[in-house]
Amino acid sequence: MKRGITVLLSLSALVTVAYFTASKWAIHHETITFNDPSRDNRPVTVNVAVRRDKEMQADAGLIKLPVAILNHGNTVKNTEYSFLANIFAARGYLTISPQHDLPTDPPMVTKVGEIYVGRLPQILRGVANIHYAVHEMRKIQPNADYDKLTMVGHSMGGDITMYFAKQYPDEIKKVVTLDNLRVPFLTEGKFKILSFRSKDPQFKADPGVVPDADECEKAGITVVNTGFQHNDMRDTGPDNAKTSIQSMLDKFLEDNDSSAISPVQTKVPNPLISSPGPVPLANPGPVASNAGKPVTN
Repeated sequence: MKRGITVLLSLSALVTVAYFTASKWAIHHETITFNDPSRDNRPVTVNVAVRRDKEMQADAGLIKLPVAILNHGNTVKNTEYSFLANIFAARGYLTISPQHDLPTDPPMVTKVGEIYVGRLPQILRGVANIHYAVHEMRKIQPNADYDKLTMVGHSMGGDITMYFAKQYPDEIKKVVTLDNLRVPFLTEGKFKILSFRSKDPQFKADPGVVPDADECEKAGITVVNTGFQHNDMRDTGPDNAKTSIQSMLDKFLEDNDSSAISPVQTKVPNPLISSPGPVPLANPGPVASNAGKPVTN
């Protein structure tokens, strides 16, 4: 009994400190590699981010963690979106970022006339990685809600995100994409969707991918038109891009999460998210150049 009271007091102290502290110590990052026997022991490495106090509460069986899957762009590592992972982790999510491609994988080649311009094999590989990572994470952290996922992705990872949501809508709670270019949005209104769009002449969405304003309004889709370039939407992007995206994302989560999911102290949310449909991003600042950055379409 005394030990139980001590544990609860310790958890309460951690919660109190966490809510008033935004320092990095509050979030636990870990890298885990699984090997999928159904695909010749293909390694599926995941980067996991979770608030330490929430992790302890889940380990004690006191709460069930919401789960966010964060999907990276082509040629980009799964660790290059910590500015997004930390927003979800700060709100109490178990954030899982799988590495979808390996150096030994064949290069992605555009094939005009084929579905998703020939990207379907890579998309299906990503879907398989997600399902396998979730299967294995259930063993490591059973006190999490793997049945209703918040799916997030940039560029190619955004296409994996949208394809997964279209194929497995019953497994989805929310969707967030950053410049997905090939897979059309799900417009049945089964869940809320937030999408950040770049202003980049080199990265244009295929026709029919992004719904018009009327469709967005009906389906509960919020499209945020930014002044940033496609490759600004990851850790290597300028601070003003990351801060703006974080603020809008935090507001979206605040509006759509239950009151039980609250963040460690975060920046004041951007007030522009108020209704579905295209939304301009306030004060996007100077647009950075793509020079020297890998293509992630």
